[in-house]
Amino acid sequence: MYVVRPVDRADIGALEAMAAISMPGVHTLPRTREGINAAVERSLASFAAQVDIPSEESYLFVLEDLRSREVVGTAAIHASAGSNGTYFAFRNDVIQQVSRDLNISHNVHALTLCSELTAYSHLSGFFVRDRDSAGVEAALLSRARLLYAMLAPHRFGDRFFVPLAGRVDADGQSPFWNALGRKFFKMDFLEAERLIEGARNRTLIVELMPHYPVYVPLLPGDAQAALGQIHPGGQMAFDLLAQEGFEADEYIDIFDGGPILQAHKNALRSFGASQRLRVAAAGQEPANQGAPVEYAIASVGNGFRAVTLRCAPLEHTSTIALPRDVQQALGVAAGDEVVCLRIEGEASCS
Repeated sequence: MYVVRPVDRADIGALEAMAAISMPGVHTLPRTREGINAAVERSLASFAAQVDIPSEESYLFVLEDLRSREVVGTAAIHASAGSNGTYFAFRNDVIQQVSRDLNISHNVHALTLCSELTAYSHLSGFFVRDRDSAGVEAALLSRARLLYAMLAPHRFGDRFFVPLAGRVDADGQSPFWNALGRKFFKMDFLEAERLIEGARNRTLIVELMPHYPVYVPLLPGDAQAALGQIHPGGQMAFDLLAQEGFEADEYIDIFDGGPILQAHKNALRSFGASQRLRVAAAGQEPANQGAPVEYAIASVGNGFRAVTLRCAPLEHTSTIALPRDVQQALGVAAGDEVVCLRIEGEASCS
């Protein structure tokens, strides 16, 4: 059994070990001991804070294998993007060019540096060890942070976005970066990513990146082809987010040209398709019928926890039977409330 829970200081060693693993397609995780320590401390403070409106809070979750007690994944959600500065992205624009003398009018695809995503809630840092063999635990990790947002809406905004790493070559170089960012930063892609630790809110970005529209037709063919394309290592994350309700929109990452997915909370399944049920007492379990499907089950009270449970459909019941080990993993007992979200199949739980 796997459980998703808030990070603790005892997880720092495991996070360091994961940071040492090659993570193709992940550019938003801290990689240094100092960065990991800072992320953990910030998360602990965020969970403990009394919040009225979303601000600088950042919530870090880990995926733990309860059989081995190993931490095998991590994911984060930030209350407000750019809380320590302005969040920068490129916006896909269409600029109309008109010549009255030549009687010519045509549209040109351009990229414009913008800060419009600042203050949106921001998902980042999704990583699962052995992702090629990962099962429903990956879906649990991806969705658990949104279930937490659904349970604590005052901590987050109404809109969410997720930047996905873009296409790189066999040497880890980005054709988009080489065509654009490298000309202004004067360093290669991996060096630039290490410098800013995956952040997109550093002052040096607006100091160095062009403030004028960049005409896409003037970029090399390989850079144009990379626009909005995800790194192959990010395909699983993309699929999970698309199932949740995220869509690619008009923004791309300023470093590698990867897509930035967006959604209003009302379009997300964690908000609109989850249901709250009471844990049934022994001997009072509901007689649900139907082929078993997989659910994410999260505790509603203090100490957020989320696990998966395979059971009969829950659409037409007000209670749920939880095995004792599941109750222990969630820290709940009979009569307590849990939130349930189907993560297998397309049917709604509401």
